[in-house]
Amino acid sequence: MKILKQLLCVMVLLVSCFTFSQQINGFIVNETNQPLEATYIYNLNSKSHSHSLENGSFILNDTKVNDSLKIGLLGYENKTILLDSLAFKAKFKIILQEKTFQLDEMVVTEQLDALSSISKLDLNTNPVNSSQEVLRKVPGLIIGQHAGGGKAEQLFLRGFDIDHGTDISISVDGMPVNMVSHAHGQGYSDLHFLIPETVNKIDFGKGPYYAKEGDFNTAAYVDFSTKDYLKESSVSFSVGQFNSLRTLGMFNLLEDVKNQNGYVAIEYLAGDGPFESPQNFNRLNVFGKYVMFSPENDKLSISVSHFKSRWDASGQIPQREVDNGNISRFGAIDDTEGGNTSRTNLNIDYNKYVRENATLNTNVFYSHYDFELYSNFTFFLEDPTNGDQIKQKEDRDIFGLNSTLTYDTFLGKTALKLTSGLGFRYDMANDTELSRTLNRTTILQNVQLGDINQTNMSGFVNAEFEFGKLKVAPALRLDYFKFLYIDKLQVSYNPQAISKTILSPKLNFFYDAKNNLQLYLKSGIGFHSNDTRVVVNNLGEDILPKAYGVDIGNIWKPTPQLFVNTALWYLFLEQEFVYVGDAGIVEPSGKTERYGLDFGLRYQFLDWLFFDTDATLTNARSIEDPKGQNYIPLAPDFTMAGGISVNNLDGFSGGIRYRFIDDRPANEDNSIVAKGYFVTDFNANYRIKNVTLGLTIENIFDTEWNETQFATESRLQNEAQSVEEIHFTPGTPFFIKGTISYSF
Repeated sequence: MKILKQLLCVMVLLVSCFTFSQQINGFIVNETNQPLEATYIYNLNSKSHSHSLENGSFILNDTKVNDSLKIGLLGYENKTILLDSLAFKAKFKIILQEKTFQLDEMVVTEQLDALSSISKLDLNTNPVNSSQEVLRKVPGLIIGQHAGGGKAEQLFLRGFDIDHGTDISISVDGMPVNMVSHAHGQGYSDLHFLIPETVNKIDFGKGPYYAKEGDFNTAAYVDFSTKDYLKESSVSFSVGQFNSLRTLGMFNLLEDVKNQNGYVAIEYLAGDGPFESPQNFNRLNVFGKYVMFSPENDKLSISVSHFKSRWDASGQIPQREVDNGNISRFGAIDDTEGGNTSRTNLNIDYNKYVRENATLNTNVFYSHYDFELYSNFTFFLEDPTNGDQIKQKEDRDIFGLNSTLTYDTFLGKTALKLTSGLGFRYDMANDTELSRTLNRTTILQNVQLGDINQTNMSGFVNAEFEFGKLKVAPALRLDYFKFLYIDKLQVSYNPQAISKTILSPKLNFFYDAKNNLQLYLKSGIGFHSNDTRVVVNNLGEDILPKAYGVDIGNIWKPTPQLFVNTALWYLFLEQEFVYVGDAGIVEPSGKTERYGLDFGLRYQFLDWLFFDTDATLTNARSIEDPKGQNYIPLAPDFTMAGGISVNNLDGFSGGIRYRFIDDRPANEDNSIVAKGYFVTDFNANYRIKNVTLGLTIENIFDTEWNETQFATESRLQNEAQSVEEIHFTPGTPFFIKGTISYSF
């Protein structure tokens, strides 16, 4: 009985620690009453701090009457509030006024995620008007287009040729972009359904250190968040060389409606490109979003989008034909390449206060996706009569949900933030096809044809313990996969199925050495799944190869106007074993390792003048091959991108941007080299009342560069023997376009 009383006293004491500490509840909005996320709230007396959630709400502990609160958010006027007794009786509203971004107001240790805050600065000072440019906002990410503008971009990051998304997880509003077991390649990520002007925030992280991220999160993850509202409606029209045009309309549908937002954006693009055979490219995008806030400040958002695209392409051309003068850099061997694709999305997101210190966020999504692509990489190597054109096609439905519970509490005086989540994704791809074709009309041979069903269920938990200036964040993620394939080329019905579970631990440390200096150590295990057809054919071996990574770095502001981030990193992959959709085969490359240095810099010269640059130095090698034959094809060892920007100088905005990638090995022994390039772009905009005039020049110095390059063995129709050499898609030459926009 005595022991029972003692236990009861301990429980009462613990409950009192959790329940009776003084708290203040509030929410933060802008001048138009829209909630502001990630605002920093700091008690100048008790030193307690908090951040506002997506719905603008916040809870601040260890607070009493007459305490002073400092409220700050990059892009808004800082505010200091003296608390009175009324502030503790009900949620009180804090209104922040928008202003020009000032880097000197940013305190590194006060930011929820300093690097993501910098991406918001980059978006504000360098607006984008293409989905390609949106991807370039991720520091260190280099992209290339090589199929007429309609195919997903080829991605390069941290010594990876990521192809179209094999080692980077990409999502929009929590909805996955990567396609598992895709007809063209594993992880294929076509982001062209995203209208760039609708992007509000870019959340990203490099390395496999994030429990909420699963499949494909080895090199990095990127999550784009769309705007909840429009400040104003607008229409714009752009026209340029090569018969290019773009029209965009963005319309606010619920202006001045309390606690509700709604808008629609419509985009149309067309162009022929600089090629001798016109691309006949066009794309239509429609996006709509509705947001509602309940009296309890819960948030419901519903977004619907549809995009459709078609194009022709000149394909990758052999260097030898350009060198001998048979074709120009913008010519073609087979100009019947191209394709069409479409995607329809429905995404419902609900953010609810479960209790004062706990929030639940759930999104449910559905996508219908069509894809048809015609390519010819080897010309007449396999079929000397008809040529080697292939067709890749699929029809896919995706169903899924993600649910995350965040809980803030204290263990004694130690602040603890617990985040746990569950996820589900089901892909049903029917008639996934790889065929040999002629002139995009005649099927010569079915190489692969079947139905793919892939299920992924996941759960994770992440804890963040704050010990003064030190934050320790252990995490654990569990993923279950089931792969099912029905081969329709077999005479009898014989479904093949394999299941696999993987556990991914993470452990991260953050130390706030000073207000403007944060040191961190990140470590963790990630993975990327392999194509279902590969999995079942290999009897379940090498299904989910792991990636082991570690980052040591810092985020530092040595002066008020200067922001610097550096990281030393290492990444080991136990198997780069990826399905090659172009040929319907598997090319295992064994164990690999990469290590390198990331460096980023932002400097604000004046209120309106910004400079930024990001560089990555990498060593990427295969472990199991002998030295000199262990290069990883197309893995870049040095990339750099940045520029200088003018932001709202008496109505004028613009800038000069550059990107650089150095020479890199195109094959395992570096005997074939993919040439690097340095390309510079220019843009300028001038606003007069409601009218904005814009000028964009891509490749302002008319540099001759190859956007994508591959070491490919091919044979032309008049050749007796095949040749392995660089095959490339030429980069855009000097290209100019003008834009006029009207806001209302």
